[in-house]
Formats: sequence, C-alpha cells, structure tokens
Amino acid sequence: MSERVPSDHDAVDTHRVPIEAVGRTGRPRVVLPDDLGLGDGDVVSLVLDGDSHEARVETSLDGDPTITHAADNRRLARERDGENRLAEWVADADVSVGGSAHLDVVTEAHQYGLRTPGRRVVYTATAAPDSSLSDIASDLDG
Repeated sequence: MSERVPSDHDAVDTHRVPIEAVGRTGRPRVVLPDDLGLGDGDVVSLVLDGDSHEARVETSLDGDPTITHAADNRRLARERDGENRLAEWVADADVSVGGSAHLDVVTEAHQYGLRTPGRRVVYTATAAPDSSLSDIASDLDG
C-alpha cells in the first residue's frame, strides 16, 4: 500500500547534495551521502521533482556513491540504457552542475526524491520490493 508524503514532512530526511560534472563529458552526477548505506549496483526509485524513475548507484573514482543516470524502469537503470532522465532534469530544472539539490529519503534503501531547493514535492511512498522477487527479476534480466 502506498502513502502520500510531502517533502517537508517530519518522516522525510532531507540532505543537500552536490551536482557535479563527470569528467570532460560534463554529464551531471549526484554525490550521495555515505550514511544512506547505498552501494555500487543498488537500484533505487528516484523521483525527480515529482516524476518517478529508477537509478543505479555507482561508485566514483573517489569512492563516493553517486547517481549519473536515471531511467524509465529498473532494467534500463541496471543497464544504464535509455534516456538519461537525470541529465534532462538538470537541464530543465532550476539546478545546475556545480550547484546542489535536495535529496529526500522517502523509503530508506528504496525510494528517494531529488528536488530543486525550496520546492515542495508530494511523494507516493512505496515499500521496497520483496528481495526474493528482486533477485528473480535480476536473474531473468541476466
């Protein structure tokens, strides 16, 4: 069952996160706080100013957990394929490379929201999928 939760609710933990450029490409990446407990290869739901996507956590050369690509579904996120919704969001939102955004923890280790600072978003909080079902889906995708 899902529940509607605003970004300014006491149950939502908010972090200010930097938006950096990846090397010479200039593609944006979001550096995640270490205390989230997310590791390389984890796939999470990522809501960008209200629009739901999926993102794979990667480790930067500095050892920081980052997100560089958000996709329309979990398979595309795992494969880093499809349109990069994170890059589109940075281009269209009132954020920029070299600036920052707010990262909301909606459902720990499963659902996060990335939003423009000062903007209020209402999330549809969802429970994390059963790990055995996720494992089966990963096996089927290869």
